[in-house]
Amino acid sequence: MLQVRNMTQRRPKQMVVQIDMTPDGEIHTTSLPRQPASGGVGRILLRAAILIAALAGAGALAALTLSIALALLPVAIGAGLIAYGMIRYRLWRGRA
Repeated sequence: MLQVRNMTQRRPKQMVVQIDMTPDGEIHTTSLPRQPASGGVGRILLRAAILIAALAGAGALAALTLSIALALLPVAIGAGLIAYGMIRYRLWRGRA
């Protein structure tokens, strides 16, 4: 047999606001009771997903930085060798 659920069973409870009014027309506001936060597991999963995404982004940035540094390493070594050669050449020319 097919069971049919009432559609109101899926809806969240509606908050009832009660206004306290005096016969003179003044409104006394009272603070509404704080309701506990819903979706505790969902919030934990969202925070974990944000943390994982941030760590992945930091890892990608570190990998990019390392790859750029490793690509520039042969250029730095070549510049150092040229500078060493120029210093040795000037010292050799100064002795003669």
